[in-house]
Amino acid sequence: MTDFQRDILIGMMFIVGILGFISGEFIVSTLMFATAAVFSNIVLSRKLHTYQK
Repeated sequence: MTDFQRDILIGMMFIVGILGFISGEFIVSTLMFATAAVFSNIVLSRKLHTYQK
């Protein structure tokens, strides 16, 4: 998966989370925000470990 595809995936999860929050689907929005945050942190930590080596 390229960086662009990861950015698109994280952005889509964030947008779905916002739309879920607006529509009152709080469980869905919470899951989407959490998934986007975890996925984003995994990507960042992999990049940091790669550059440190």
